[in-house]
Amino acid sequence: MSIFTGEDRKAWVEAFISGIPYAQASGMSIIEMGHGFASLMLPARATWTGDTTRGLIHPGCLSVLADTACGLAVGCALEQIEPFATLDLRMDYLRPAVADTDLICRAECYRLSRSVAFVRGEVRQPGQDEPVAVVNATFMRATANSRRKDGSHKTAAKPTPAEAASSLLSPASVEPSHVFVSRAADVPEVAALPLGRSPYVEFLNIQLQAQVDAGPVFRMPFKQELIGNPILPAIHGGVLAGFGETAMILHLMATNPDLGEAAPRSIDCAIAYMRSAKPIDTFAQCTTVRQGNRVALAMVSIWQDDPQRPVAQARGHFLMPRED
Repeated sequence: MSIFTGEDRKAWVEAFISGIPYAQASGMSIIEMGHGFASLMLPARATWTGDTTRGLIHPGCLSVLADTACGLAVGCALEQIEPFATLDLRMDYLRPAVADTDLICRAECYRLSRSVAFVRGEVRQPGQDEPVAVVNATFMRATANSRRKDGSHKTAAKPTPAEAASSLLSPASVEPSHVFVSRAADVPEVAALPLGRSPYVEFLNIQLQAQVDAGPVFRMPFKQELIGNPILPAIHGGVLAGFGETAMILHLMATNPDLGEAAPRSIDCAIAYMRSAKPIDTFAQCTTVRQGNRVALAMVSIWQDDPQRPVAQARGHFLMPRED
């Protein structure tokens, strides 16, 4: 018999949200749920502003909301509790999200195979007829709920409902296909952007760690609010997406000094998770794959203690500011 029926499903969803430090710190709340779907709200805060000049929400806020909502949808589609992990997440930004306005993501698990769950969803803002973004994500089922140590492959103990609820968003362990970054130089760091330009970048406390031949290296210092999986523990996958997307934008600004303070705008972002991100500082370095007059394609590698072992890699298209 399915444990996700009626009050059981409601209790599981509440345990899931209450068990995620980032969700609690940001005030996320469930507004709708059912078999295989869930709607999650991120209340408006000045902190979520990504560009004070244009009055827009940072796209990373949409990513972390979508990642959480997609995880909820997968959990609501399962017949029995089990841990699962985000394999990849793709965001397509259809129109700018207005600052100081709530965000709502409705996600649906439309295909649940024995090994993989497929999810799609939309992010909307109250008062708008059209979505501001769409999300597509895949999750690996029956993943480990603890870190491997010393090469151990022992079978993990069966998790309790509370443990399973809080361990569903941990990235799976798959090997990276390529690495294109170099190690950061040991030099003093500075804030990535001037104070007041992007409150969400300040919330993540993103720093310019180093300027090397391959391009700038950025650091996201760890803090407890960034945790998405308290059992491992691990940094929220949506936070990694937001950090990677920010790094790509900052990279394009740094490599295009003629832009001045004008920031490229995200068109889409796709991130693949290699392994869970530990509760330590995280680094990112980017490369420009292609750049035209209006659109640039960038890639980013995100790592922690070893740039040769990235925790995630992402790529995104960005609309470059017009010179006029």
